[in-house]
Order: sequence, then structure tokens, then C-alpha cells
Amino acid sequence: MKKELLIFGSNGALGKGVTECLRSKDYDKVYLFDRHAQKDPDPTTVSIVTGDMSVENDVQQTFQSVSPSKDSAFFLFSTVGGFAGGKKVWETPVDELDKMLNMNFKTSFLIAKYFSLLVKESHSGSLFFTAAFTGLSPESGKAAYGASKGALIHLVKTLAEEGKEINMSVNAMAPFIIDTPANREWMKDADFSSWLKPLEAGELIHSVFNNYRFVSGNIIRLKHKF
Repeated sequence: MKKELLIFGSNGALGKGVTECLRSKDYDKVYLFDRHAQKDPDPTTVSIVTGDMSVENDVQQTFQSVSPSKDSAFFLFSTVGGFAGGKKVWETPVDELDKMLNMNFKTSFLIAKYFSLLVKESHSGSLFFTAAFTGLSPESGKAAYGASKGALIHLVKTLAEEGKEINMSVNAMAPFIIDTPANREWMKDADFSSWLKPLEAGELIHSVFNNYRFVSGNIIRLKHKF
């Protein structure tokens, strides 16, 4: 059985770390999806420039780059999303709410839809999303962001049930914070050693993918390191 891996948002800080980790594993083919072109000499890797992942036609065209196969299991990790916060509900403009729902929920819904159609015509598959701790435990000043991640969490749990019909599992991680340059700039006085590293996230994702036949519907909370 061939194992084919799809990584969306592969050129971001989290995506690069997860990609570095997963490419060292036992995947037969790797597809890297990002808004920016990437050069890769590895013949087993295909780099694909995407359009707007909140536009259905763009997502549909993106998935045409991958062919279904009854001899392949497909695995997809997505970092696609964004953050906006710092405002109370009564201070939040509605366009910020729309932006968070588009970036964090609608993109994930469309990726899930077209990945499901790919898996349906293949042997099996597994999907892993990046949710957020605040999607489970609300925080002040993050209503729009948290609601969009909460919607993503509901999508994961629903699709985990529906995925049984097509041999597909679905999970997500809900990190409190990830060690990226942007987050270090945002919280300059924090203890970075306690933050989740992108390479560590990659190992977690690979572990879930290795057990994809019976691990599904889980939102893995990631808040503290010891």
C-alpha cells in the first residue's frame, strides 16, 4: 500500500517544521501546497501553488493535482488559518469575524470536502487539522478567532463520524501556542522553552497517521510542556 502525504501551508513557520519532520518518515510521495512557489529537488515531492483556499473553485482545482488510487492511502495535514484578537465582542468589527470564519473554518471545510472525495475513490485516508486551545477554552479578546476554531472542532468531530463510510479518520491538535518567530515577537518575555516546537508537532501528527485506522475524532489539547 502506497502512502501519499499532502501538506497545506507547507511554507509557513509551522508548515516548514512539520514538513521537515514528515518528509523523514515512510511516505512514498509528498505534495506541498502553499500560496508561494517552492523549489524542491526531491523527485518524490511535488510542490503546488494554491489559490484562495476559501474559494471553492480554487480548492477544487488544487485537488486536481492529486489522483485517487485504490492502492494508496492519503494523509493530509493543514496549517491553513489565521489569527486576529485583542478586542472584546463589542469592539470587534463584523469584517474581522468574517475574516476569521473564512480563514479558519471555511478553508478547512473546503479542504475536508475535496480530500474526502479523494479518499472516497482511494483505499483510505486521514486528515489532521490545526485547531486552537481557545476553541475549547474561551479567552477574553478572542471571540471571533475562538468561534472560528470552535467551528473547525465541530467539523472534525462530525467528519470523523461521516468518514467511517469511506475509511477516513479525522483529528486535530489544539495548541495553546506554537514556537514561531511571529509568536516570539508577540510575546517577547515568555519562556520559549515551554512552547510546542513545529518539529514536535510533526512527530505527533505522524504518530496519529501511523494509527489512523482507529484514531479518529480526537482534539488533542497541547498547552504545557514539562
